[in-house]
Amino acid sequence: QEKSCHLSAALLGEDSEISQDQLYELLKYAALGKCHNAAQPSWCRIYHQSHLAGVVVVVLHEMSQLHFYRFYLQFKYLRKVFQHRFTLAPSTNFPVSLYGEGTNLKPQNSPQGLTPTSSECITKSSDLQCDPIIRRYGEKKQGLTSYTLTLEEQKKNGYPIEGSPRSKGYISTECDQQRTDSSPLFGLDCEMCLTAKGNEVTRVSLVDAQGQCLLNELVKPESRVVNYCTRFSGVTKKMLLPVKTRLSDIQTRLKKMLPHDAVLVGHSLNFDLQALEMIHPSVIDTSLLFARSEGRRFKLKFLAKAVLGKEIQCEQKLGHDPTEDARAALELAQFFIEQGPTKVAELNLEMLLTAEKLAEVSHNKAALQPQGCGFQEQLNEPPPLSKPCFLDCLQVTGQEPLLLGRQGLDSSGLCQSNLSTSNKQILQRALEDVPLSKFSIIQFSLGPQYLASHLHAGLYEKVRSKLTDMLTIYAGPFQENFCIKSVKKEFGKCGPIQSLRVVTETFQPYVCIQYEVLEAAQLAVESLNGAEVAGSCIKVQRPVTAAMLDCSVLIKELELDVENEGVIYVAGLKNSLTETDLQEEFSQLKDLETLFLPKDLQSGKHRNCCFLKFQKTQSAVDALEAINGWTMKGSELRSRNALAPGHLWRWIWQMNHSNGKQGKHTFYEKMEQLSDTEQDLRKKVKKLDHHIKKLYRSLQNNTLCVVLFPGVN
Repeated sequence: QEKSCHLSAALLGEDSEISQDQLYELLKYAALGKCHNAAQPSWCRIYHQSHLAGVVVVVLHEMSQLHFYRFYLQFKYLRKVFQHRFTLAPSTNFPVSLYGEGTNLKPQNSPQGLTPTSSECITKSSDLQCDPIIRRYGEKKQGLTSYTLTLEEQKKNGYPIEGSPRSKGYISTECDQQRTDSSPLFGLDCEMCLTAKGNEVTRVSLVDAQGQCLLNELVKPESRVVNYCTRFSGVTKKMLLPVKTRLSDIQTRLKKMLPHDAVLVGHSLNFDLQALEMIHPSVIDTSLLFARSEGRRFKLKFLAKAVLGKEIQCEQKLGHDPTEDARAALELAQFFIEQGPTKVAELNLEMLLTAEKLAEVSHNKAALQPQGCGFQEQLNEPPPLSKPCFLDCLQVTGQEPLLLGRQGLDSSGLCQSNLSTSNKQILQRALEDVPLSKFSIIQFSLGPQYLASHLHAGLYEKVRSKLTDMLTIYAGPFQENFCIKSVKKEFGKCGPIQSLRVVTETFQPYVCIQYEVLEAAQLAVESLNGAEVAGSCIKVQRPVTAAMLDCSVLIKELELDVENEGVIYVAGLKNSLTETDLQEEFSQLKDLETLFLPKDLQSGKHRNCCFLKFQKTQSAVDALEAINGWTMKGSELRSRNALAPGHLWRWIWQMNHSNGKQGKHTFYEKMEQLSDTEQDLRKKVKKLDHHIKKLYRSLQNNTLCVVLFPGVN
């Protein structure tokens, strides 16, 4: 019996945001698999990749999460069929970095075999202004303090930060920020394995400024190891069996070894510090130091060879040597500081990388050709300068990706002959050509007239307003001198309250409560309508507005959303309960897979509610019956089916905490313009959904299909 290829990605809440790099990991492994040395993605898992029939990426040009939820009911097929949904972290010009830029380098009769085309910035000493390194650091030499990451840069690049909710429980090195240009540099590198907890350290190396190894230690992970990642880490199960050293031991040793003004150097050092669960204020990240355009980064292996003339991470070795990697990163930083930005820019690293890729493609194509067959014509094809590596690798394996898009759009990198005039034409071509390609990128669009910035602002305001109304309930009437404290306590049992105010415009007082999660508002309507609260029998209802007329339909559809299958919401938890306490309390529930405890994204404090995901839908139904009325540590629990996937919960929180203020005149002007086109937009979105349905149904079994709403940023 043929094995079925499937994707596992059980992420909830804060984990449901992924980066562009994580998306590349998924696409690269799906397209290439182990036979071309691609690694399983770090954040999800594809089972039986060798049985994958193909990969199809559908890009909805300049549409975002905002469009998906504004036209949630119109995206009927998309939301019912696609099993996993993630917020994609914003990135600069995402579609360009997905397709690759249109600029090419062509082979010429020069000593190196390559020269840039006339349209490109030519990196000569007389003209370096367009080099990303010069644009970032200027031309003059500077001390090492000029190259350490600022707090803002650390936040942007995912470094553990003191006081950040994501760094809760992390250990500080207790080094201060009183660094100077003569502060000591230390190279750091870690190897990780995949455990039930996530990425955990298995090996740590630290070298001093002279390259002397101060620490090279194996570390025993706390959780059960799922994958030793031996091909990269070089660490095996056998190696870790006798190891007694734990992460806490390494943290203690590093704190003792590093002087107060130490500057840590590493390549994508944020991942090492996250795995070490440590916070350090002074860092130089060589993946950012040797700057590239479009947020791309050079690999450490390439930089070591191009800048230092050293071969590291050799294929003959089993896994990476962290001491070698730490030393290479340190020497790269020292080279940059000693030589200055101008000398580094003159190395023309972008050109060297392209030459290396071309040589690799030539070598692989030569190996693939039968003896006696010429392949010189293929070598004369211009190699793309900045396509993501998985597209380059596809061409190495002889697979040509299919790229289909629409004329009149910024479809950088899409083959000009593959541009069509309408979505219908694109669909027709896709139905014919996708079955012939292992990797396809199909771009649909609503059309330029529907993507104007003022319409986008109007859409945002409408979605924000509707979500606010759905999170809001009115309750009453109450007696004149009712106890507001007891009302807040009773309604707080349904979930975290954003705000509560007394409505005095009515004959008898009412309260207006805005919750932080949709489930809390719905639970209040379902459980407290007609109940006696603060000595009064009250009615609980949502605001009655034109936008809220389809609220009950929307609630029902959200409840049936494929993302919410097997997920329940539980409220009434005491704030003193930790995640460990909850795991223990709920451990008796059958088939419990994941527990997510929402946190305030500013304070990091967890809310009085949680989400439970079960492996089977029936287990979630049984858990609902068991939990309602359940008392935990003296607190009565209430529960219902989940309504908002993790990424939506996070987005609602961000909307609630953005000021969103604009002049009344501007706002109503936008609303009027939007009302004229929104009916057309609904029809267009419905058609797009139908196109996706037709395309998806035409795909072979075991095809991975990804739909992207890349937005405008």
